[in-house]
Amino acid sequence: MSALIDRPFLKMNGIGNEILVVDLRGSNARVSADEARALARRTDTRFDQLMAVHDPRAPGTAAFMRILNADGSEVSACGNGTRCVAWALMRETGAREITLETEAGLLACSAGETPDQITVDMGTPKFGWADIPLSEPFADTRAIELQIGPIDAPLIHSPSVVNVGNPHAIFWVDDLSVVDLRRSGPMLENHPMFPERANISLAKVTSREAITLKVWERGAGLTLACGTAACAAAVSAARTRRTGRDVVVTLPGGPLRIVWREDDHILMTGPAELERQGRLTAEMFSAAA
Repeated sequence: MSALIDRPFLKMNGIGNEILVVDLRGSNARVSADEARALARRTDTRFDQLMAVHDPRAPGTAAFMRILNADGSEVSACGNGTRCVAWALMRETGAREITLETEAGLLACSAGETPDQITVDMGTPKFGWADIPLSEPFADTRAIELQIGPIDAPLIHSPSVVNVGNPHAIFWVDDLSVVDLRRSGPMLENHPMFPERANISLAKVTSREAITLKVWERGAGLTLACGTAACAAAVSAARTRRTGRDVVVTLPGGPLRIVWREDDHILMTGPAELERQGRLTAEMFSAAA
């Protein structure tokens, strides 16, 4: 019998990115890959990312988070999921600022001007090819050699790559429909260039302060929103002089404000929404093998 039975959960979303928050504080329970996949297959607990909230490890933090994708794989960062966890814990404690911990490090979170707005300090980006990681050296990761389509007339090419807690490749386009990410996303996510797979984005710069984004998320597929992809696109756009360091990134689910500060930290601000809450039951894990 699963140790998760009767644990409380919140079904939430961050601009459409479906998030399941499972509260495991006060227990030794852990969500397995099979259990995550079983929950992801259900309508009432379906998610892009599952945020397993554990007792804090580091002094001064509110909780430690494990993050699992819908396919059961574990990742180190999820911006929209972090906002959702911060929203829930702030309402539980009344605090307006908390620090959460993941395998990628500490994330400082603060309440915004309206109740649903949360700002997360996503840390600093990594641009070195081995830190992303890539399978071969590139001296300049602002544009690497990777393309789809004919060699002499590729449909998309020369993505910027960066790690913002997880690996991202951003293809700069004039038309977000130039390729079908449902078809191209899986191939690019699993391309030999990316030994740990990668999140794949199509990005259209519409002004010095605005980017429109479509994302194929590693381990989750085509999503309405991806917070780390918004951060990756923003810092890559600024790094390639396409925009300034303070931009609004609009995804299919809505906008996020991303500020890449002069101290190299990335601040992401956006909403978190509670859809429903409940407790996990044995029936929910019947599909777990």
